[in-house]
Amino acid sequence: MPAAPVVLDSHALVAYFRDEPGAETVEALLARAAATERNLHMTEVNYAEVKYTLIRKDGWEAWVDSARVLTGLPIEFHPADRRLSDLAAEFKARFRMSLADAFAVALAKEKKAELVTGDPEFKAVEKEIRIRWLTQP
Repeated sequence: MPAAPVVLDSHALVAYFRDEPGAETVEALLARAAATERNLHMTEVNYAEVKYTLIRKDGWEAWVDSARVLTGLPIEFHPADRRLSDLAAEFKARFRMSLADAFAVALAKEKKAELVTGDPEFKAVEKEIRIRWLTQP
C-alpha cells in the first residue's frame, strides 16, 4: 500500500531552508518524494507564510536564493479555492489557530494526508488529522 500523501506546513519548509530542528526530516521527505515521483503538498497560503518569514528573518537575498531552490523541489502548491477555503474557515472557527494553519489542516484533511510541522498550534487538531512532529510540541 502506498504511503499517505504528505502536506507541509510553513513551519516545516522554513525549518528546511533555515536548517532548524527538523530540517533533516523535511530533507528526507523531499528526497523520498523526488525518488518516488510523489510530490509533497502545500497551500499557496502557506507558501506566502514561508516567503514573508524568510524575508523578515533573513532578508530579501536569502528569499531569492530559497525561491530558486523551491522551484526544483517536489512540492505541489494548491490554491485557496472556495472548497479549501470553506474547510479552512470551519477549522478556524472550531480551533484556536491562525488562518494559514487552518489552510494547512484543510489540505491535509482533504487529501487524507499526514501534516508535517513543528508548530505546537497544531496540537489542537491531532484528533482531526495525522501529524508528523518535527519537534515535540
